[in-house]
Parts: sequence; structure tokens; C-alpha cells
Amino acid sequence: MNAAERDLRLEMLNSLLTTPHRKLEDVAELHQLMVELDPIFYGHLGVWYSKNGDVRDHKEVFVGHLLTSPLTAHRDAGFVMLQEFPPYQVGRIVDFMKQHRGKVPRSSRTAVTQYLRDREKNAKFFDRAALRNRSAMKHLYASLHIKPSDRADAVLFKNNPPQDSLAYLLKQLAKSTNPAEQAALIVEHNIPYPIAVGAIKQLTPTVLVALINSMSAQEVINNMKSLQARGAMEHPDVKALIEGKLQKAQTSDRVSAYKARVAADAANLDAATTAQLEQITNEQVKKRGKISKPTGLLVDKSGSMDSAIAVGKRLAAMISGISEAELYVYAFDTMPYPVTAQGAELSDWERAFDGIKAGGGTSVGCALEAMRRKKQVVDQIILVTDEGENGHPYFADVYQTYSREFAVMPNVIIVRVGSSCNWVETQLKQKQVPVETFTFGGDYYSLPNLVPLLSRPSRLDLLMEILDTPLPVRQNK
Repeated sequence: MNAAERDLRLEMLNSLLTTPHRKLEDVAELHQLMVELDPIFYGHLGVWYSKNGDVRDHKEVFVGHLLTSPLTAHRDAGFVMLQEFPPYQVGRIVDFMKQHRGKVPRSSRTAVTQYLRDREKNAKFFDRAALRNRSAMKHLYASLHIKPSDRADAVLFKNNPPQDSLAYLLKQLAKSTNPAEQAALIVEHNIPYPIAVGAIKQLTPTVLVALINSMSAQEVINNMKSLQARGAMEHPDVKALIEGKLQKAQTSDRVSAYKARVAADAANLDAATTAQLEQITNEQVKKRGKISKPTGLLVDKSGSMDSAIAVGKRLAAMISGISEAELYVYAFDTMPYPVTAQGAELSDWERAFDGIKAGGGTSVGCALEAMRRKKQVVDQIILVTDEGENGHPYFADVYQTYSREFAVMPNVIIVRVGSSCNWVETQLKQKQVPVETFTFGGDYYSLPNLVPLLSRPSRLDLLMEILDTPLPVRQNK
């Protein structure tokens, strides 16, 4: 299929369901094609995703392309957006431009220069950036040949920080062996956890309390495994502080929807703390939107579809938590298995999927046929499958019968997993059925990106929302 025939907007939305894990080249080609063929949509999508997306890699690629775009409005938007990133991401954006765009335009260098100068103007702001992102800050100055201020030079390059700097205080923290003195330094100067644990040989409860008090909710989540390993959960007072931070994370605007769940999986935590982390994910997903359309979720449990079952239970938990209409869930091989949970939490859906094991042939249509016979009418259907359908009834055939009988034409969203093909999609398109496909790359961080599509009345509504997102305007050129 040539570029003119491809629906690049859909492919772009599909790519947002992947997590490149710093392998930005995995998504760079599609970004490049989109910015060339539909630059107007691409610019608005980049701004929209910076506000609504979760995957940092995509945000970096968007800004890298905007900064190197031939359009002035794009470069100005990238200039403004760059100022909001932490230094380590600015460093990645610069490297991306060099490696994948083949240039760092003068306007981009000016953007980074302003970024650094803004931090140099405020000693506390600069010290904190330098403390958390020392190597990234050095990289920005050196790689773009930007002359550092005297303070930046002393802190980053001369290793001779002034006595009023955080870098100097960190040296004092490393020398101290008194827990009370260490805690006082941490509290007074708000020294970040990752930095402090590298400087202090032994974390006492006193020091842990000081560190946790200075951490944001997201920092606590990110460091749950480390905190657990250092005995933080074994001290009632320290654990209570952590639980307080996790409580705040439910309503925070600066917490990633699925990082809490990943933290729960990574750390060996008690049931109460795990439940609290799951609740953070639930509450954060709810903020993405509400699903007002009746929905069918059909999960492939045929041979080798363990990944589909894992994705299906997470989608069920996510959708049920934000759905204001009916949700019908089925697992299927060559026969349908209705799945009902006693609640909307992930743990409820994990229990509901107990006993659902991968095996057997594949009749995607059997689950929809069960819905037809039970008169379960929906406006959208989500298929989690590799599309390897090999048994009757076939989904496309049942869909036509279902549509005629209930006078509806549900949108079909295929979430591809495993070694997938495009059999079901092809059959549906031949019958002019509205169908979207998304390839799940294995990272649960990206699943909340489905919410905007599921919660909007149609794909067109989502695209119009993206186009209505204004590009930021650079001031004081």
C-alpha cells in the first residue's frame, strides 16, 4: 500500500499504543511520514498528546519533529513545549534531532539555551536540576557548545560547588554519620530520594521519614521497590507516611495511570499496599474520560493466547471503572465463556478470569453470536485477538446478522496481540464495517491511550478534538 492510500492518522494513534523504551527509531519513521504528509494534524496531535499521553518516548519524538519542522508554527510550539521537560528528556530530544533528524536547527539551540538560562537565573531551581540530572545538564551545555554561567561551571564541570549549593550540601550529607543530622539536611534542603540513597550508606527510620516527606506521590510510586528493599514497609510510622503519599496520588495530576500497577507487580508488597496502588491506577484512568456507550469486550482464549487474556482482564478493569453503560465481557475459543466480575477493580477481574486458560481453536464470531442470542446490544465491540480465526461462526458473518437484527452498526476495535495477522480486519472492511486496529506491544503503560477512542462518540470526534487543541505560541521572539 503506498503512502497516499494509508490512513496515517489511524497508524499514528496505533503507534501511541507502543512503548519504545528509548528505542525512538521504532516510531521515528511513522512520525516522519506523518509530519511530511499531514503536518497540520501532526502538530495538533503532538500538543494533544503532551497533555493526554503517558509514554515519554512519544512526547520526545513529537517535540523533536516539531523543533525541526519547516513550519514556523511547529518550531514555535516545540520551543515552548521543550521548556516544560526535565533535563534528561531535553537531552534525549537533542540527541534524537541529531541522530534521526540530522540537525539541530538554530532555533532549537536557542530553545535549549533559554531553557538553561532560565534555570541559571534561579540558584535553587538550577541546583535542583543539576542535582537530579547532573549528567544530562552537562551533556546539554557540552553537546551544543553553550557556555555555562560561573555557578553552573563550578557545580557541573569544576566539581567545586559553592557552599550555598545543593551539590555542596550533598557532600556534607555523605560525610555525616548522624541520622538526626542527615534527616535535618534532607528536610531543610528537600534532597531527592535517588540522590540521598546514593550518598548515605545506611538508611535509618529517621532518615527514611525525612526522605519520604520530601518525595512527591509519583516519586514514592517509582521507588516502591527500593523502599521495600530498604525496609521502609517494616516500620509502622514509615509505612504510614508512604500510604499517605499513595492516597494523594489518586487525585494528583502528575501521576502516570499505569505506573502504580507496574510498581505493585515489581515490588513484593502486602495485599493492602498492592490494593492501594491498584486504586491509584483506577482513579487515574477515570480522569481520562467516561464511556457512555454500551460495550462488548471479546477476549481470545484460543491456543497461545495467554497474552490476550492478560490484556483482556486489564482492559475489563479499565473499562468497567469508567463505563456509564453496559459492559459485556466474553472469553472465547470455539465457544463463548461469559466473564462477570463482582467489582470494577483489577483484582475483581483477575478473579473473574480465574480458570480461563488458553487453548483450543478460534471462532471470534461465537462470542458475538452469544450476545445476539441474549439480545445484548452494544455500540462498540473490542476484540483482543491475534485475528487467527479458523472456525465457524466467523465474526464478520455474525456481525451482519447482529446489525440487521438490532438495527445497529457497532464500531469494532481490534487490539492485536502476539503474532497477529489481519484476517478479521480484512473481512470486516470488505463488508464496509467500521473497524479500527491497534497493535499492543506488550507494555501496559500504553493501554490508557485507548480511553480517548472508547470514550468519544466516534473516531471523528476524537480527531476533531485533536485538531481543536491549539498550538502554544512562542512569546518575546
